[in-house]
Amino acid sequence: MAAEFDLVVIGSGPGGYVAAIRASQLGQKVAIVERENLGGICLNWGCIPTKALLKSGEKFESLSHLKEYGLSASGASFDFDAIIQRSRGVAATMNKGIGFLMKKNKIEVIEGSATLEKGPNGASGAPKVVVALKAGGARAIEAKTVMLAVGARARSLPQIGLEADGDKIWAYRDALAPKKLPKTFVVIGSGAIGIEFASFYRALGAEVTVVEAVDRIMPVEDEEVSKAAQKSFEKRGIKFKVGAKVTRVTKSAKGVSVAVEIGGKAETLEAEVCISAVGITANTDGIGLEALGVELDRGHIKTDSHCQTNVKGLYAIGDCAGAPWLAHKASHEGIHAAEHIAGYKTPNVHSPIAGCTYAQPQVASVGVTEQAARAENREVKIGRFPFRVNGKAVAAGEIDGFVKVIFDAKTGALIGAHMIGHEVTEMIQGYVTAITMEATEEDIHGIVYPHPTMSEAMHEAALDAYGRMLHL
Repeated sequence: MAAEFDLVVIGSGPGGYVAAIRASQLGQKVAIVERENLGGICLNWGCIPTKALLKSGEKFESLSHLKEYGLSASGASFDFDAIIQRSRGVAATMNKGIGFLMKKNKIEVIEGSATLEKGPNGASGAPKVVVALKAGGARAIEAKTVMLAVGARARSLPQIGLEADGDKIWAYRDALAPKKLPKTFVVIGSGAIGIEFASFYRALGAEVTVVEAVDRIMPVEDEEVSKAAQKSFEKRGIKFKVGAKVTRVTKSAKGVSVAVEIGGKAETLEAEVCISAVGITANTDGIGLEALGVELDRGHIKTDSHCQTNVKGLYAIGDCAGAPWLAHKASHEGIHAAEHIAGYKTPNVHSPIAGCTYAQPQVASVGVTEQAARAENREVKIGRFPFRVNGKAVAAGEIDGFVKVIFDAKTGALIGAHMIGHEVTEMIQGYVTAITMEATEEDIHGIVYPHPTMSEAMHEAALDAYGRMLHL
């Protein structure tokens, strides 16, 4: 019997739905299986609704700085329930948009939970997909190719009591739609998720303490940026405990107690709520991978340079296939895999991937850090430029932060870029493009940057690396 579909994609997050669309564009007959909401975690419980919350927090906090702009207002307040409902409304709008895209591209949406079994052709063909349908019953699907885009979930550490209950210990879903606004928080983990929630709740006046196990916050970022970020966040009233090992989280009638060890000394932090932001766990259990012999690496699916697993006809993309756990990385892999399946010669799946944190101030980066370059004994040229002397930043009252760039001294290639400041997440793509196109310092020096824009700091930082900075 002929396969029912050319491709079945399991999971409709930013990797899965984009892969399905691209495959359909290339003439494939496609189905997508989703057990919950179209758009996955990103659109419904991650990237999009968090940005809606952060914008509300930013708008409210900005009211306390009106005098700096020659403005005044009184009686500023907020409706917490309305803030949450706006965020959920944004997510719902995006969810409907994905549904429209599926219909437009003639992709069949199958609602239910999928598991994999050996296909009718055994090791020479793709696995069979068996879906426990939301509406009841089951459906067995045969396809020429299957793509796993099953994502990941919040990691829990029950051995120390760090397990979300939606009441006093929150994971990201709980933090996105709480029933009330607590006055005090302990956030465990200072990656993007932890910092963004700390930033939002602090903007609404909550007392927030962030606990980080290593000796600086945002440890994946360049050290210079992470130190500047901590200073900026502390100015806003966020407290930090770095080099702090969490030994126990205990719930009480009043809230939670978080026991930490710092430099060999024990300390206890008290709060109404603890937010767990200690990483993620791939959704690879219970879907039949073991029986098929799919190779895993610490719970993540191992893939080759085209997102293929070791099982014929089975691909894996996004969070379930390993770091970095970012929506845009998943989309990029989905497109690459769909084109490879259709027989196209595809661009490099290992293109540079930017990291973005949407706190106040924002942090964005791509490529190697200075520490990584030094550790590899690479000879580098480094340039910096602060926003405090950028005309647009001064006019806008957004002078915190800087741009830092790293060039290979031998070749002149741009190999890293790191930013902290207002809306730098909108600027980092310029450097992503430059690294992808293998730009050198001559290329970047020769670009005409519009004036006045904060992006001019990108130019000045590149000039500074070669002793040519103009405005400082």
